[in-house]
Amino acid sequence: MINYKEHLLPNGLTLITHIDKSTPLAVVNILYKVGSKNEHPDKTGFAHLFEHLMFGGSKNVPAYDKSLQKIGAENNAFTNTDITNYYIILTSDNIETALWVESDRMKHLNLDKKSLITQKSVVIEEFKQRYLNVPYGDVWLKLRPLAYKIHPYQWPTIGKNPEHIEQASLNDVQDFHEKYYAPNNSIITISGNIEHDQALDLTEKWFGDISSYQNGFDLIIPEPSQVEGRHFEVESNVPLNSIYKTYHMPGRIDDKYVTADLLSDVLGRGKSSRLYQNLVKKQQIFNSISAYITGSADPGLLVISGKVNNEVEIGEAEKLIDAEVESLKKNLKEEEVRKVINQSESSTYFSKVELLNRSISLAVASSLGNTNLVNEEIDIINKVTKDDIIESANEILTPNNCSTMYYKSKK
Repeated sequence: MINYKEHLLPNGLTLITHIDKSTPLAVVNILYKVGSKNEHPDKTGFAHLFEHLMFGGSKNVPAYDKSLQKIGAENNAFTNTDITNYYIILTSDNIETALWVESDRMKHLNLDKKSLITQKSVVIEEFKQRYLNVPYGDVWLKLRPLAYKIHPYQWPTIGKNPEHIEQASLNDVQDFHEKYYAPNNSIITISGNIEHDQALDLTEKWFGDISSYQNGFDLIIPEPSQVEGRHFEVESNVPLNSIYKTYHMPGRIDDKYVTADLLSDVLGRGKSSRLYQNLVKKQQIFNSISAYITGSADPGLLVISGKVNNEVEIGEAEKLIDAEVESLKKNLKEEEVRKVINQSESSTYFSKVELLNRSISLAVASSLGNTNLVNEEIDIINKVTKDDIIESANEILTPNNCSTMYYKSKK
């Protein structure tokens, strides 16, 4: 059980405190409810670009990292489709320093041409190195627009292409910061050896006078149900043919989300899973294969992906995946269900051991609309039955709900 308290400031900022007296440390975590799904289709990659721009200094803290290094603090950030999250780990007596630097870059971020040019160059180079110049690196650049036709999940967090970042103007990023980096779009979690009243007082001191964003946040159009299978092929200089199959599934706030997650575990989590045991170890059809979910707030994807051994025809390999899917629907065993429930339960427990992970989990749960989800997860997992997973398989793993990409090796 993770203890916590919540407080909503007049400007819309949410504060969550989590007291843990067993450590001398504290975590100040700030989550902004902005990810790649909040971008304009012609200006993608901005949320990730801003993750970099936020470390460029602010009016009263020109050197963000150096200010924190002086007190022995560690900091980092990450961006995904739904959120951008920043955290600072430090001794509890230095909490005010963390709140000072975070409030200053929320209010007075240095957004000038020099900083923008520098960070655009960094992000474009990252785009090339991680997505364009490595084998299979562009998979999600191709797979997302195949699976999504309306929802902005149709592009990855890095953006559609480097040109969108290259063309980002100073006005573009200033508007983005004003709109999304606002108190009423943020959640601060202060965790560790602290007192709730102290954390509240300090948060009000440093964030209370920052104006909220008044113009309202854009509504996101839901993805329509997929009613027919989609297929796409690409060739590239990769060592093995690969298959990627995506199926639309419920989002994080849906009651059936956890069941779909466990379904993916039965199929392809680790070397004891059905797909690995039957198609890698026994039949040697694939070099590797797995199933996983994208884990997004809005309805996401259950993905099956595998690299096909050279002597196997890719179409036949796909048929064997489909056969395993149908076999699961008819022959799922209780011991398979108990195994993945135990795995998921263990992973959930271990993920809460570190103070940082607890802080992030509280913020993410709050962003989904139910902070207490952090304490409900285990019960939700243990309530899933074999029949629930079979029902989920029959609903999700259907040909009309599937988008398939063959990523072929140039011979």
